[in-house]
Amino acid sequence: MAQVPDFTIGIEEEYLLVDKDSCALVEAPKALMEACAADLGDQVTPEFLQCQIEVGTRVCGNIGQARDDLRRLRATVARHAADHGLAPIAVSCHPVADWKQQHHTDKDRYNDLDRALAAVARRMLICGMHVHVGIPDKDQRIDLMAQLSYFLPHLLAMSTSSPYWQGLDTELASYRLTVFDNLPRTGLPPRFESWSDYERSVGALVNLGVIEDATKIWWDLRPSARFPTLESRICDVSPRLEHTLSIAALTQCITRMLWRLAGLNQRWRVYERFLVGENRWRAQRYGVSEGLIDFGRKKLVPFSDLLEELIAFVEPDAAVLGCLNEVHAARDVIADGTSADRQRRVHAAARAEGKDSEGAVCAVIRSLIEEYNADL
Repeated sequence: MAQVPDFTIGIEEEYLLVDKDSCALVEAPKALMEACAADLGDQVTPEFLQCQIEVGTRVCGNIGQARDDLRRLRATVARHAADHGLAPIAVSCHPVADWKQQHHTDKDRYNDLDRALAAVARRMLICGMHVHVGIPDKDQRIDLMAQLSYFLPHLLAMSTSSPYWQGLDTELASYRLTVFDNLPRTGLPPRFESWSDYERSVGALVNLGVIEDATKIWWDLRPSARFPTLESRICDVSPRLEHTLSIAALTQCITRMLWRLAGLNQRWRVYERFLVGENRWRAQRYGVSEGLIDFGRKKLVPFSDLLEELIAFVEPDAAVLGCLNEVHAARDVIADGTSADRQRRVHAAARAEGKDSEGAVCAVIRSLIEEYNADL
């Protein structure tokens, strides 16, 4: 009999560093990284590009612990960045920065990535948010991964924060995913019948020397290579701490809901990747504004309706996990728009006030700095 999961939660976020005055993207000074590491230990690391910083919470028993830890991480990075006239922003793309002007971090892991993936890796001027949910049983992880994949577009839609790329309004809500999908071994996860089936597939590449281990698999949802967790990787990073927590809480609750259904001899239907991929595209393109396909009803449904249905599905699980408030607070994304929506509003308002293109972009960056710091 499978072990009862503990549904612990962990959150990883990647931030970009900007100059407070010019709003330009900058590389992290060595002294900044050293100061952060002195306070946070291995909870903070450099990322592939030198303008990025990654943080990760401890293993948290509930969303309240995750809030406290993530707030501490965000505040510490902001405090040390301010000593250098810099600020972190929790957003998946800088509106105007050019990837060709960035440099990757000189670490063995990143040097290997640069050699293996060439320009595809060098173009990765993007940041994401990952949510780990504790599932000790390996076969249960594989079974839940197949069902949870259906909800990945819903989570992506609420997180979208990358409408701009190198000065262009892409008209997408998440351009980050367009860039990320250029990597191999990305996208929606394949369907496996068991843990051994998964291991055989990964082992085929490892044994050939194509990849060194499962950390080089970057699906939207994967069994973590380091922890006994399912790791959702599809989301853009959210400027607002409370939005991050709502998305994380929903991820945790959906996972428990699917596990709970199994105890009732029920399960969520596993749809073809082709169909779920269409909703993934709609979330990437429109965020929460145009709705997703309900394949059971065979119709497009407004995202606000889908969110209400999802909240109703997971409320029993949210009550057990102690995150009802965070799940209900997901409605704020519908009320105020995603970060992509808010960035466009700030940009349009700045242009209406007579600011030039550079001034409008700086207004967007300053709004992102404010949102990052609002709940600290």
